[in-house]
Amino acid sequence: MYAILIYEDNKILRESVCSLLYLADGYQVLGAFSDYLQVEEQVKTFKPDVILMDIDMPTVNGIEAVKRIRAFNRDVQIIMLTVFDDDEHVFKALYCGANGYLLKKYISDKLIDAIKEILRGGAPMSPEIARMIINNMQQQQKAADSYKLTGREKDILLLLSNGNSYKMIGNALDLSMETVRTHAKHIYEKLHVNSQVEAVSKALNERLV
Repeated sequence: MYAILIYEDNKILRESVCSLLYLADGYQVLGAFSDYLQVEEQVKTFKPDVILMDIDMPTVNGIEAVKRIRAFNRDVQIIMLTVFDDDEHVFKALYCGANGYLLKKYISDKLIDAIKEILRGGAPMSPEIARMIINNMQQQQKAADSYKLTGREKDILLLLSNGNSYKMIGNALDLSMETVRTHAKHIYEKLHVNSQVEAVSKALNERLV
């Protein structure tokens, strides 16, 4: 029996998801909540296998809630359930640690399959989301190629964009700080910028990471 937590502020939809899971074999809804105010305590208490999370919630949004959960739990599987299919929401949720992203219009038909897939180690996505991610990856590759960034430089640029220091990057990639600093210098030269702030801004604006 897999334990599920649900976060959804729309009462009708929240109850519908609960009913859907109740009718399916192998799932137990341990809690269904209308906000994220106590999300850390709830996740620690119930120890769910899967969390179904809405993005657009009052007070604390779903993206911030994912960050809070990932600060202490890297194993629980998180599926975002949302009406949003724009780049900003999708990639912020995935970068923060969501494992899957399902548009609400597909809940009745695809939610159970999405949960099964994520428990098998997959990453369930609505068709539109999968296509968006593919397009974004292709754009990133094209943009990165235009600057002739190496694979290692792309890795370091991504880590810089996520706010990591040279020391943290060195630890993550098993490199000395001096090596990281040298790679960063080459990145700045290729991007025609003079600082980390400028490099990160350009990387984000041009989707290099």
